[in-house]
Amino acid sequence: MPAPKTVKAPSGLRAADLRALEPAAKPRTFAPGQVIFTAGDAGDGCYLVASGRVEISAAVGPGESRVLACIGPGDFFGEMAVIDDAPRSATATAEVSTRALFIARQDLLDLLERQPGLALRIIREFSARMRSLNERYVEEIRQAERLAVVGRFATSIVHDFKNPLAIIGLATDLACSRGSRWTERRQMRTMVSRQTQRMHSMLQELIDFARPGGQHPKLRPVRFAPYLNSLAEEVSPQLAQRGVKLVVETPPRVPVRMEPQRLSRLFYNLLSNAADEMKDGGTITLRFKKHSRELLIEVQDEGQGIAPEFVDSLFKPFATHGKPHGTGLGLTICRRIAEDLGGRIWATSIPGKGATFAFTLRLANQATSRRL
Repeated sequence: MPAPKTVKAPSGLRAADLRALEPAAKPRTFAPGQVIFTAGDAGDGCYLVASGRVEISAAVGPGESRVLACIGPGDFFGEMAVIDDAPRSATATAEVSTRALFIARQDLLDLLERQPGLALRIIREFSARMRSLNERYVEEIRQAERLAVVGRFATSIVHDFKNPLAIIGLATDLACSRGSRWTERRQMRTMVSRQTQRMHSMLQELIDFARPGGQHPKLRPVRFAPYLNSLAEEVSPQLAQRGVKLVVETPPRVPVRMEPQRLSRLFYNLLSNAADEMKDGGTITLRFKKHSRELLIEVQDEGQGIAPEFVDSLFKPFATHGKPHGTGLGLTICRRIAEDLGGRIWATSIPGKGATFAFTLRLANQATSRRL
């Protein structure tokens, strides 16, 4: 059936190309809101819009769909089915009353086989359209992920702050109640202080997570042994209060490129996580291995180790791995800091026999070593 005269050729095709397609084209009409095909349907051909508009949408997350493109007169849609003979990857819906020409896959392939010049121009047209849709799809995926992260941020803040706020409220009521004793008020003060510190730590994790990754901090050469010894002196008493002993093997006397404040944050997170895994106390051991261009640091605990089902998501955001509290951002922040410092981080474990987190730092050059 001849194509309606109102159909214009796509920008990459000639009027003669459109006339060559006319014998294989079959006109179809769609009411507003009518679904033309859905994702997963068999790809039996493509469409050329004569009049009206068609929305192309695809899933960008569980139960969430986004419009990727609006197809108007003279535009193809459904062309992926012609190229890869696979099920539909998106859903097409008539936005308004729409007329389109349907070209069956085999009919189009037969025509293209007979006319190589037409085949080349149509493939170019399809390729340009697919490239545009792919870019739009990737952007929609990114946007959906960003919104999901914002939602998880909100959920994390609300959920994790409930308990400390409840404890603070209860402690305040008891401390201010009539007849409360000085010893009881002191206990309540300690309780409020601990919960306030807990909330501060969680907020700091959220702030650190919101900091863009891939940063280039101002790294400078620092003698590692004095830095590490000072850090150990500072953190050991805090760990001791939790029944945890920190054992530090002799740190190498080499300069490393670092930003001390951010590196300390990395150590604090790893040591705190290790202590959390040893409810009844234990030992955390720091080991060091010097290689040609980097320093390897290992943080080993005596906890229960990492369950196999958590291995793949260990450094992913909001994965708490069974912890009763916390934002689930600690290890994500550790990975970001390690990468921003020019290193990498990973973990090994035997369930029931503890875990070892290892990360690397870049060594300073020899000339710097002599100056330090």
